[in-house]
Amino acid sequence: MTTHTAVQTVTYETAARAVEAGIRIAAAAGVRAVVTVADPSMAMVAFGRADGATPHSAETSRRKAATAASTRKPTSAIAPELAIALEHGTGGLLTSVKGGVPLVFGNVHVGGIGVAGGPPAQDAEIAIAVLEELGANTEVAR
Repeated sequence: MTTHTAVQTVTYETAARAVEAGIRIAAAAGVRAVVTVADPSMAMVAFGRADGATPHSAETSRRKAATAASTRKPTSAIAPELAIALEHGTGGLLTSVKGGVPLVFGNVHVGGIGVAGGPPAQDAEIAIAVLEELGANTEVAR
């Protein structure tokens, strides 16, 4: 007998709303942000870059989203003693830089959001504000 496990994932509509909200919230804070939403398999679902955002923020945002989506934890929760090994061991796919948060509705994990462009602590605050606007679980992001 074969069994299958369904993995729920964020919809494009929700991911696009998250990107728009992130760029808007960041702009209000004076940050030219890049926002990425990834599904649990680390695939990018939506991406947006504010005009004038730094080029490297695109990759940083993607890595933050992928990390939060695949580990189901905020990027800030990666233990410092594992940070370098994590980044090297995954060929740079994952990161411990603050600003990535899991995307959870109720108790259902559907992906991750990565915000880059400001100082990492501010990126994390913006990401949590996006969760709040979407009505997502913010406890998993702290």
